[in-house]
Amino acid sequence: MPQDAFTIGFIADELNNRLRGGKISRITQPGRDDIIFIIYTAEGTVKLEMCLSAKWCRINLTDREAPAPKTAPGFCMLLRKHLQNAKITKIEQIPGERIVYFDFECVSEFELTEMRLYVELMGKYSNAVLTKDGVISGALKTTSIGENTKRVLFTGVKYALPEPQDKISPQSLCEIRNLLENDYSDKAKLLADGIRGIAYSTAHEIVQSFNGNPCAEDVNRYICGGQKNPCVVFTEGKPTDFKVRSVEKNKISYDSVLKAQTAYYDYVTERRDFEEEKSRLSSALNSSVKKLEKRLASIYSKLDECADAEETKLKGELITANIYALKRGMDSFEAVNYYDENGGKLQIRLDKTLSPADNAQKYYKKYAKLKRTAAAVGLQKSETEENLRYLSSIATHIYAAECLEDLRETAQELQNSGLIKSRDDGKKKQIATSPFREFSKDGFRIICGRNNLQNDRLLKSAAADDLWLHTHTYHSSHVVIVTKGGKVPDEVLLAAAEICAYYSEGREGTKVAVDYTLRKFVRKPPKTNAGFVTYTEYKNILVTPDKHGELKTE
Repeated sequence: MPQDAFTIGFIADELNNRLRGGKISRITQPGRDDIIFIIYTAEGTVKLEMCLSAKWCRINLTDREAPAPKTAPGFCMLLRKHLQNAKITKIEQIPGERIVYFDFECVSEFELTEMRLYVELMGKYSNAVLTKDGVISGALKTTSIGENTKRVLFTGVKYALPEPQDKISPQSLCEIRNLLENDYSDKAKLLADGIRGIAYSTAHEIVQSFNGNPCAEDVNRYICGGQKNPCVVFTEGKPTDFKVRSVEKNKISYDSVLKAQTAYYDYVTERRDFEEEKSRLSSALNSSVKKLEKRLASIYSKLDECADAEETKLKGELITANIYALKRGMDSFEAVNYYDENGGKLQIRLDKTLSPADNAQKYYKKYAKLKRTAAAVGLQKSETEENLRYLSSIATHIYAAECLEDLRETAQELQNSGLIKSRDDGKKKQIATSPFREFSKDGFRIICGRNNLQNDRLLKSAAADDLWLHTHTYHSSHVVIVTKGGKVPDEVLLAAAEICAYYSEGREGTKVAVDYTLRKFVRKPPKTNAGFVTYTEYKNILVTPDKHGELKTE
């Protein structure tokens, strides 16, 4: 939801109760608009996140890991200089504004000073400004004297609040009554446009809470009464908003606005990171596919050139067979093609500067070169086509991915193949393995790989009498039914096949053929790409792809 003053007031109060007296242990700036404070409190260590981007601005408590850059940005260094080991003495909201300030007691070797950090949650104007005695020590986003701006934000000038909005106070009953007398079809917009400190979503909740017709006292109590029932609202099973109060039915309640906000933004940031990573991997993969397709087109062109190698050899033989009738200086001659049952004739070009014997040798040499080229290019064709099939299998896993967990090892796979660069600044770090997708049906475990690396591990870990499944014509995840020597019921086999079809290229199809066989009949040839296997003694079943989320146990 928009970070309006109404919501921020609750967040500031909860932060003050939770963090006051805490000590700043560490400060990082993982992104251009993100600042992280690690704070020691009486209740334990807390991670405070300040996001100052235009779309996701907020002050939030989180457990999410955010790697710090190798070199800290300038504003981060400034905060470390002044606020490292500082004590938080107060957290408050500027009344009616989307601004929260943090007061710090800073101790150095020489003096005890007090500093204030203003966190402005104002959409595209979001900012963090560090001050001492009301004078700016530094800002995340600064302005210059030459800029056409009403607020000057740079070191050494006095900090000034933004100009107040030309709206009425939510505490003024008289002015709210006058506002509500306006004939306006959208009362939520009327309230949001007329009353200071509330966004449209809050105004909409006010209107809905009072059956579409709130009076001035209702509006005043809602905004200033301090009542709350924090929740995350869901639409079609997905979190779409967090709210201080809501009349929505599809929601999960929390005991604080901070917790509701954390739950919502953890989902939002995870989805954002997932989409960004998926786009990054897809882009790198598509680029590699295009290069291979271009190479393959060149290979086919060369093979076309080699297609007339036998005719070139024939011309050399015909020159040799008719050498008695040829003389130096001839530019061509017509010979009977003795390989043609109909006695057809073939026109053969000659080099006038060469003897008939040398012309024959020229054709023989060209034939030998074409044969060598065809052999070499044939190997390149097989290798390129195999690489394209391998990249296609990776594309299938990226397409089927549903969360960051699904992409972690796929990124490692692309990195191992040299298709993307490592993001760990050259440091060699072991990528944590992701768990398999696991399902349970009638007491049987069904295990599904997320990517090619997992498919290999799954195959290696499966017992000889476990049942192994893979789509017949599509790239797909490997699926294993753990049998423990028992017979697999048809219902379990059907469910496993439907899961296999869902996590494949054929997901959008209505009928997908899935092969199944015992693990002992599946073999991974040495030195083959991840996920590649051969198998025998298999049967297949036609199924409709189904995610079977109700069977998941992971």
